[in-house]
Parts: sequence; C-alpha cells; structure tokens
Amino acid sequence: MNQHFKPNSVAGRDVANHLHSQTNPKRFEEKGPLVVTRGEGIRVFDDAGKSYIDAMAGLWCASLGFNNARLAAAANRQYGELGFYHTFFNRTHGPATDLAEKLLALTGIKGGKAYFATSGSEANETMVKLAWVYHTVRGKPTKRKVIARDRAFHGSTIAAASMCGLAFMHREFGLPIGGFIHTLCPDPYRGKLDGESDEAFADRLAAELEKLILREGPDSVAAFIAEPINAGGGIIVPPKSYFAKIQKVLKKYDILCLDDEIVCGFGRTGNWFGKETVGFAPDMMALAKGLSSSYFPISAVVLAPEIYDAINEFNKQGGSFGHGFTNSGHPVGVAVALEAIKIYEEMDVVTHVRKMGARLRGHFDALAKKFPIIGDVRGAGLMLGIEIVADGESRTPFDPARQAGLTFDQIAYENGLIGRCMGDTLGFSPPLIVTEKDVDEIAERCEKSLKQLAAYLAKS
Repeated sequence: MNQHFKPNSVAGRDVANHLHSQTNPKRFEEKGPLVVTRGEGIRVFDDAGKSYIDAMAGLWCASLGFNNARLAAAANRQYGELGFYHTFFNRTHGPATDLAEKLLALTGIKGGKAYFATSGSEANETMVKLAWVYHTVRGKPTKRKVIARDRAFHGSTIAAASMCGLAFMHREFGLPIGGFIHTLCPDPYRGKLDGESDEAFADRLAAELEKLILREGPDSVAAFIAEPINAGGGIIVPPKSYFAKIQKVLKKYDILCLDDEIVCGFGRTGNWFGKETVGFAPDMMALAKGLSSSYFPISAVVLAPEIYDAINEFNKQGGSFGHGFTNSGHPVGVAVALEAIKIYEEMDVVTHVRKMGARLRGHFDALAKKFPIIGDVRGAGLMLGIEIVADGESRTPFDPARQAGLTFDQIAYENGLIGRCMGDTLGFSPPLIVTEKDVDEIAERCEKSLKQLAAYLAKS
C-alpha cells in the first residue's frame, strides 16, 4: 500500500471520509490527495516538504499569497473584540459599516448600497432575487428569466449553477432549472467565423442575444449576468465593443445587467474591477475571492440606488427585507477584507498587476513562437490562458480522449507548478504579490512542462 494511504495518515483518512469538490471520486480513491501543510508567499508545501508555485492563487483567490501576516493579525484583533455578531434586525458593527462605505467608493456606484454574504454563489443568487424585486415593484412581475452565457461559471448552488454555461455543472443534478437560459460565449478564438472581424463578431453576438430575448418574450426576462472575462470557461476576453453592444440591447428591453466580479475584481485584470477592463456598466456587482484574499469566507453585492429604492418601496407597509445569511457582514470577515483592500492600495495593485501581467504575457507570447501546440494566448492583467491545439493553423483541437490539458496539469504538478486546465486551456492566475523573479520562474516551469507535454503527445 502507498505510504500516503496508511489508515492513520491524513491522506488515508481523507480518502476514507472526505467528499471533494470538482474531483473524480474513482481517481481520488486511487491516487489520494495532495496534502498541503503550509504556505509561504506564492508557494505551498506538501506533507513531504515539496514546494509548489501555486500559479492559480488557489482558486483564483489568494491574491495576497498563502500566509499574509497582516491579514492574520486583522482577524486576530477582531476575534479579540467581537468574534461574531449578525446584521439582521437593524444590527451592525463598525467594520461592516466601514466596508460597505469603502466598496461603494471603490466600485463607483454612487448612492447605492452594499449587501454582504459569504460566497460568490450567494452573491450571484442575491443579485437574481433583487432583480425580481426590482421588476415586481415596477409592475412587471413576469420578468423572471435570467440570461447567462455559454462557458460561464457563476457558482454551485442551484440557481448559480443553473446560470453556469458548463455541462459538468449540470449533468449530475438535472440543471439548469427553468427560467435560466444561455446565449453565445464571446470567444474570438473559437467563435468568430472565417474572415469575421471583432466588430462584426460583437454585432452578431448582440443580434443573437436580441433574437433570444424576442423568442423568450421581453416581458419574461429580468436580467443578464456576465463575468467581465470568463474565468472557469477558459479565460475568454470579449471583443472591445462587446459589452457596449450587449448593453444597448438590454436597455432596449428593460433588462438589468449583473456583473459577476468574483474572479475579476480587486486588481486581477489590471484594473480595480473587470468592468473597467472590458467597458461594462452594470446595475449590480457580485464580489468575493479577492475581497478578503479568501482569508475569510465573505462576499458582497453592490447595488445601484434604483435597486435599493425598489426594496424600500416593496416594504413600505412595514415588512422586512426577506433575505439574509447568518454570517452576512461577519465582523471578522469584514475586518479582513478592509485590511486586504488597504494592502492593495498600499502596493498600488493596479500598477503592479499591469507590470507583472505584461511580463508574464510576454513570456507566454514567446512560448507560443516555440511550441506549435500553442494556438492562442489570451487574458488581461494576471489572468492569462494558453490554449493548446493539435494544429495551430486550422485551430483544430486535440481529441478530448487524449486529455492534453489534464496531462499538462499533471506534468506541471511534478515540476512544482500548479495551474489549472479548463479543457485544453491552461490557466494562470497567480497571487497578485508576484515579483519579476516569480513571474520568470512560472514561465520557466511552464516551458519545461510544455516541452514534456509536446514530447508525450508526439509519442501517443
């Protein structure tokens, strides 16, 4: 028996007792877990002492690395003062008030409100419920449907997973549920027709959205939700004019625009928020991950004043807003988030990410010239993807049975590099604290892994 599977080991007990997210159960039983024991900056260490550069910041989220002393101290201070209290029934505490105020200032949604939850899924579902309230108050209660996009990821709860445009999020659970529909993914590499310009592609995507709205009935559609850059669907950057054209259609049919900033927010794309990177003017924004660098489970929705006005109007006879989570505005979570934002400001996160992102992108563009299996390099800031293909000229993908992306993932892991394969797109979203040396080392390990992958694919 493998030593990691001894019954009294962490690995053995984990295999016996733990159901893991987005993990193949059979493969897990055979290979067991990577047991992570500690973090140091952008690196994590396993129980054998091996170090790995986690170039995905965990799950796109550990923006300030894996052992930030200031975030730990902020949590400890707050635990010492007020370890828990809720924000139901008119209650609050200073850190929650401070963070709400700060988020409104950062996002630029003047006169709006911030609402707190504990996960990205909860934040996205909150936006849907608020969209329903908004339309109901305006005398349009039939506007209930939500349009998302193919290859989108919006979370794992029932409505959030229904908004996902990824088959693996649906197949086991009979999703999506009714009322959640999908339009085309704005992927220039895979979606454009031969000879089609980016502008024409964006026009076609907007036209397809309008056709979908008319087919469903404009009076039935409440909202459209989008990530500024699709993350889990393969790091898809839309054409520059895409959101302007999409929002023109949405405005025409009185449909709210919901911005899922869960991955893109807090500097990841080279701006404070992804909406600035792609030219997006939403009615509501969902925030999580980088909000606290995932040092505490916290999320937020920032809503425009007209959305809050609808909630107020709905309850004008004395009712209470019928939504909430036990840990909404948890004092430790908001304290950690406030400290994370302070660190982002001190490090001038936007300037730093643009510089490091350009350096990493330059390395990847150079790799594309060396390796014919690289079909596309894309992304923004420190959110980059490499799509590998069987034939670059024709953009022919590898047969899925060859599992080219997964093979790279495994090779890179052996080389001490943690990325993420999304099909045959190799994702890199390292902690935002990366240095030039870190970026160069990520690129070196990526190149080494690509050489091994190319040799493997040539033989198989």
